[in-house]
Amino acid sequence: MFLFPDSDFPVQRPRRLRLKKPLRDLVRETHLHLEDLVYPIFVQEGEGLKVEVPSMPGIYRFSPDTVVDEVKEVRDLGIRAVILFGIPARKDEVGSDSWSDRGIIQKTLEAIKREVPEMFVITDVCFCEYTSHGHCGVVVGGDVDNDLTLENLKKQVVSHAEHGADMVAPSGMTDGMVKAIRQALDEAGFKNLPIMAYSAKYASAFYGPFRDAAESAPSFGDRRTYQMDPANFREAFKEIYLDLLEGADVVMVKPALAYLDVIKMAKETFPVPVAAYNVSGEYAMIKAAERLGWLDGKRAMVETLYAIKRAGADLILTYFAKEVAKMINDRTVENFF
Repeated sequence: MFLFPDSDFPVQRPRRLRLKKPLRDLVRETHLHLEDLVYPIFVQEGEGLKVEVPSMPGIYRFSPDTVVDEVKEVRDLGIRAVILFGIPARKDEVGSDSWSDRGIIQKTLEAIKREVPEMFVITDVCFCEYTSHGHCGVVVGGDVDNDLTLENLKKQVVSHAEHGADMVAPSGMTDGMVKAIRQALDEAGFKNLPIMAYSAKYASAFYGPFRDAAESAPSFGDRRTYQMDPANFREAFKEIYLDLLEGADVVMVKPALAYLDVIKMAKETFPVPVAAYNVSGEYAMIKAAERLGWLDGKRAMVETLYAIKRAGADLILTYFAKEVAKMINDRTVENFF
């Protein structure tokens, strides 16, 4: 631990470095860049659709035709990557739309890669949006059967890769998912397609608005048998370590704000890029408080994203991406400091 010598106040006056904005700017330790941002996008079956999510002001569900304009806007703001979540017209017990050649994600990938080929497109790989029961895999005896689900994950990722995905992001917290996905991609000829694993995904209260947006709330029970206990820290280390052994290229912590300690641990421990998901509930609570006049929404947004970056995140998946990108572009993002 660093210790100052015997000299203290008035020799040591830390406020000297805070008294003028140009100097505060010069000594600022953390910076937010466009390259840090990944924008989540919801897509649903239909044509000409742009439907606002009630619990997420400013966030919409798009059809495959209208999503192209949204991706172009994202590109023009300087954001390099998006992650897609699909809501199919028809759901079944196993979520078969997720690997259908005419599935919602497959059609969306084709549209984006045709019109905006330079956009880096990540696909969320799970089943909760696609299953009639809202759980993240094949349900047997009232719970998700881990190994049966792996077989369907293989079909899903290969289909996404064949239709243009640049990266797949398995989010179901299924044991062995990264190994199964890596093997399936390699066997199908996609050995260079990277995997961003939702390695430490907690059973959180902050997912509520997402489940509204993706129509993915479970019809019975909850997801505590596969998502992590919010009280656990060492378990996150184990989950991340196992995913890396299985071949993950990027690891993710989700949610972000209540798990900044886990983000910090991942960054300091593992020599790989660390992603953090600034989730729907974290977005919605700031937007709701802003509408009620309880806080400065833009300032809270910026402070939140800087906290996630300061904790160690290399990538931040956030619904604030477009809003903060505009502020980065016009050089106002750090005016709050």
